[in-house]
Amino acid sequence: MAEVLAGSKFDWVLLDTEHSPNDVPIVHTQLMAFAGSESTPIVRPAWNDMVLIKRYLDIGAQTLLLPYVQSEQEAKSAVSYTRYPQQGVRGVAGATRAAGYGRTPDYLKRASGELCVLVQVETRKAVAALDAIAAVEGIDGVFIGPNDLAADLGHLGNWQHPDVWKVMEDCAKRIRKAGKAPGISWARTMVSAASTWASSSSPWGRTSACWSAARTRSPPSSGSKRVAARARCTGCISSRRLPSSLRPSRSPSGARTASRRR
Repeated sequence: MAEVLAGSKFDWVLLDTEHSPNDVPIVHTQLMAFAGSESTPIVRPAWNDMVLIKRYLDIGAQTLLLPYVQSEQEAKSAVSYTRYPQQGVRGVAGATRAAGYGRTPDYLKRASGELCVLVQVETRKAVAALDAIAAVEGIDGVFIGPNDLAADLGHLGNWQHPDVWKVMEDCAKRIRKAGKAPGISWARTMVSAASTWASSSSPWGRTSACWSAARTRSPPSSGSKRVAARARCTGCISSRRLPSSLRPSRSPSGARTASRRR
């Protein structure tokens, strides 16, 4: 399945280990399937855990989506788990897949500049701390978990409740104000909301309910210089430009979509 998705020209594909029967060895093979792909694999560890994050980074993950971040300190810890000392606590290993099995001699020096750290805000406690979370240096984007947030707000299974919607839109405004990219998961049940989120007046900007903070990369062992340009949609991180190959296409109505390249 990973090989099928890798060749389907999606902008990004989530390799989930939080709610899926997936783990490090399987993700390793999935990342191999994405080597040379136009799609960016985003790995979601089961938890914001130092050991788990280290293992996924060592096998070549460059974009991580970390669940259930509740506070500024947890966001800072997330970043520190992805950085080598003195900037963080990531364990140092030489001949990893991420370092081209030793063929990328300057990997240790440039690794942090090639990573994208995304965190998930999923509870009332996290929403209260959102400004501080989004302000943490090294956090590239903040993801809203609509279903968990709805449950914590007392609307289990009903993320479309007006109270939940109001909180999510307020979160998006605050994330954008912090200069970070807001994101939200969307599946078949959420497609109807995409047209609203894609409007220029929406606090989500024109993200079409997708991530706009994913980074593109070259295969770890390719020997070519990795691309560390942060993808963005209009209104998100204005200092970076989205490569033309990654720009969201326009639907006949003019709304942008970024779920798949055409």
